[in-house]
Amino acid sequence: MKKVLITGADGQLGYELQRTVLAGYECIATDKNALDITNADAITAFVAKIKPDVIINSAAYTAVDKAEEEVELATAINTTGAGNLAQVCKDSDIQFMQISTDFVFDGKGHTPYPVDAPAQPDGMYGKTKQDGDDQVLKILGDNAFIIRTSWLYSAHGNNFVKTMLRFMAEREELGIIADQIGTPTWANSLAQAVWQAIEKDITGIHHWSDAGVASWYDFAYAIMEEGVALGLLDKPITINAITTADYPTPASRPCYSVMDKTTTWQALEMKSEHWRVALRRMMRELKEQM
Repeated sequence: MKKVLITGADGQLGYELQRTVLAGYECIATDKNALDITNADAITAFVAKIKPDVIINSAAYTAVDKAEEEVELATAINTTGAGNLAQVCKDSDIQFMQISTDFVFDGKGHTPYPVDAPAQPDGMYGKTKQDGDDQVLKILGDNAFIIRTSWLYSAHGNNFVKTMLRFMAEREELGIIADQIGTPTWANSLAQAVWQAIEKDITGIHHWSDAGVASWYDFAYAIMEEGVALGLLDKPITINAITTADYPTPASRPCYSVMDKTTTWQALEMKSEHWRVALRRMMRELKEQM
């Protein structure tokens, strides 16, 4: 059995990684209480004790707006933490998987970002994640593995899908941003991609999301349609398309963050399913939990 240490195991991806673990692997799941990734000595001691073959870093500070104020905390987790884990992996010859984000791009493009597109984050969340990726690349070099993802959701934890279902059950009308474009990603599909990457021992920078393109407005409308069809919602409501300017936030979001996944599909020998199909599967799971 190969031992796999998962950080951030209480998050959406951490949860799905445990659900989708492949035969022949043993998961050691840790949250911030079990392992403080900002503490290099704590990591060294923990790794020496359990002796993992692989570390998947799904721990992250993801509060995009709060990151503008909590810069020190976001940096400690997203940058220092990633570097600490990469260093112990180098020192102990451990396979390392770093999870990153579409927020490393400034969103000013109009075509899907290839893996080698310049990272130009606009906001502290994206900057701290990119700085963490840079640490991983500096420490591990050609042995580094980084996979960027976007608009993550799951039946576990808090996310856009579950928030929309709650709002739609409570309100008659919503305004949802229509001029930010990306791709929703079910954490389950990302987890399966990460396991495939471990199996194939691939390295480099990769992109993974579900297939297709959507605005937040499109995403919300699909959530409503699927929710009504599954009986998660009693009736449809009015959803109005609004602009980013109509809903100002402390941190800016990429206007366009669709990523080109072609090279990743080739390396993994697997393709993403369309985001609408993945959404339907996840929402069926939500219904089964009721």
